[in-house]
Amino acid sequence: MKKILLSSIIIIVGIVFIGRLSYLQIFSFSPNQVLEDPAIKAIYDYPERGYIYDRNGDLLVANQPAYDVMVIPREVKPLDTLEFCGLLGIEKEDFKKKLKKARVYSPRLPSVLVHQLSKEDYARLQEKMRKYQGFYIQKRSLRYYTTNSGANVLGYISEVNERDLARNPYYVQGELTGRTGIEKQYEEVLRGRKGVKYIQKDRFNRDIGPYKDGALDTLPQQGQEIRVTLDKDLQEYGELLMRGKRGGIVAIEPKSGEILTMISGPTYDPSLLVGRQRSRNYSRLHYDSISKPTWDRSILAEPSPGSPFKILNALVALEEGVINPSTTIRCYNGFYVGRTLRGCHCGGGLRTMNSGIYKSCNAYFAGTFRKIYDKFETTDQGMDVWEKHMKSFGLGDYLGYDLPTGRKGRIPGKEYYDRVYGDNRWSSSYIISNAIGQGEVAATPIQLANMTAAIANRGYYYTPHIIKQIGGKDISIPEFTKKKFTTISPEHFEPVIQGMAEVYTKGTAKWLQIPGIDIAGKTGTVENFTKIDGVRTQLTDHSVFVAFAPVNDPKIAIAVYIENGYYGSRYAGHIASLLIEKYTKGEISRKDLEKRMLEKTLEHEYAKPYSGEEFKINEYVW
Repeated sequence: MKKILLSSIIIIVGIVFIGRLSYLQIFSFSPNQVLEDPAIKAIYDYPERGYIYDRNGDLLVANQPAYDVMVIPREVKPLDTLEFCGLLGIEKEDFKKKLKKARVYSPRLPSVLVHQLSKEDYARLQEKMRKYQGFYIQKRSLRYYTTNSGANVLGYISEVNERDLARNPYYVQGELTGRTGIEKQYEEVLRGRKGVKYIQKDRFNRDIGPYKDGALDTLPQQGQEIRVTLDKDLQEYGELLMRGKRGGIVAIEPKSGEILTMISGPTYDPSLLVGRQRSRNYSRLHYDSISKPTWDRSILAEPSPGSPFKILNALVALEEGVINPSTTIRCYNGFYVGRTLRGCHCGGGLRTMNSGIYKSCNAYFAGTFRKIYDKFETTDQGMDVWEKHMKSFGLGDYLGYDLPTGRKGRIPGKEYYDRVYGDNRWSSSYIISNAIGQGEVAATPIQLANMTAAIANRGYYYTPHIIKQIGGKDISIPEFTKKKFTTISPEHFEPVIQGMAEVYTKGTAKWLQIPGIDIAGKTGTVENFTKIDGVRTQLTDHSVFVAFAPVNDPKIAIAVYIENGYYGSRYAGHIASLLIEKYTKGEISRKDLEKRMLEKTLEHEYAKPYSGEEFKINEYVW
């Protein structure tokens, strides 16, 4: 009996031991366990990154070969450091610093010692690498740009940092990742998947062949190509027009929400952030605190919207029934707040909604704004209704577009003014500047373009987006294909759009007509103040313009914001009309206007003291 019991215990222990070993080797296996084995070396095979095409199939971003010098610290043998540094073109101190950093990261895993050798350096170096144990050359794929435009939206790639490594176990030190723009947003699609080969080493640290006969090896998967909604020609043309100017431009196709162009000025050639000079070039661009070329004004700048905002106040007033298109308000070359006259440049007289829009009458819209609030028993109730209508156009919040950064602008609510003035201690006269798109309201250029698209569509919009196809297949993302309706009834848009159309035929933009194209638009001249030595000082106005065309079958909705660009129809209006003509007709008929916009700059404005430090204390606009 004792013999049977002892035999049973031995058999049971053996079964448990074998079972546990099988579990650990089969079910509990992970690549990380292999990497932790000092007798196994991993060699990665990096795929090409996916290509990026524009909406018409024109190539924007491709790849070019590059070579990194890698080091596995524990395999490094004594070497002639000066000779090796001379071959690599680096200083001895820099070599020591990078080798130390690699040891800290991992003695057994490879780290990048020198980034992105040229083909010439690689050819010169590869024959001599066998002299230096522990070092080898890794082929990589860097970006190659077929355009010098679109840096702000295409983005760039750079080496992963410690935060990236901690956040995502996919990466190892020395690998590249999308850092901004499309490259960041669609990183997982574009990067593909790296392959890996595991090499077995003997006790003398010599390679003896594939680990487990290559059973664990994987092949790389090519990054997928993507097609984006940008129009390459329009983007390049817009950036030419923005030379010597600061601001943002966004154009959207109203019927789809596809972003046609997204321009930030000044900008830079995206190829500057490729290769061994990337870090130096980025530092130069990033620390340019005056022109800020890496700061994307198209989605980060939050200027006051100016007179284009009057259109929304007209729509809200129509929806709330406090005016109709025939309602008249008299302009006394301005409007009174208490005993203070706020100015207007429309010429004065009796205004209807139509003439109020095309003449951009401040008094008409100040009166309209008051009527909205007078409808309600309390200012809080009026503010709640007004705020709800404004936010239904995508203002005051992130739009949900597929770009990795942005600002939400500002549509102030009652809580905002309660903090400033106290609860129940303010009225519509306190916030009257919001009637004309100044005061506390703020909107990014992409929000203004989206607002204009919603008007063009007579009451709805699609979430603006940049992706069109992935891997040759049309995207189907519900967020981008679902209509978002405003709170304004469709019938109220036609009289407002008529006024916007007459901005071109007889209003503030009558000099900007395009032969053969009907356009609806609105000019904006935003006052611009700063404090100099504690004194409130007025600087040159910002120029704002929104438009869509053709009026009855909109193909493009656009917003243009030019810092220190004078009145709305001067720079912003001219540039908007050229871009509309370029997109809808494919060519420019007004060569004289094109020549002026290509040659004229605002550098003289930006050279003025404090021109880079403005903030807005806006009171009125026309």
